[in-house]
Amino acid sequence: MRKKVYYLSTCNTCKRIMSEVGVDDGFEQQNIKTEKITEEQLAEMHQLAGSYEALFSRVSRKYKELGLKDKTLGEDDYKQYILDEYTFLKRPVFIIGDDIFIGNSKKNVAALAEKLK
Repeated sequence: MRKKVYYLSTCNTCKRIMSEVGVDDGFEQQNIKTEKITEEQLAEMHQLAGSYEALFSRVSRKYKELGLKDKTLGEDDYKQYILDEYTFLKRPVFIIGDDIFIGNSKKNVAALAEKLK
């Protein structure tokens, strides 16, 4: 079964979650700051998540800086922002087999931990 995590090495929340769920050598790990997300990788995440909006982080500093909260964004906009700026990806993103786990909510982390049991 394929196991991959997209994370940010400078993010304490990502590191905590990865430690909690037991990310080990069996995981393919991609630090999105040093290894940019490709269009193909984002397309795979989109297919599993159902939308680019589900992958988009509204808590990114750039979200406020660019005034995006005052704009109406569509799927193509979300896709382009994520490809252009790694901070727009809601993280961490885990792909386990055909399941995707996006972000750091308690519910999401609990579901991820259950899947990895």
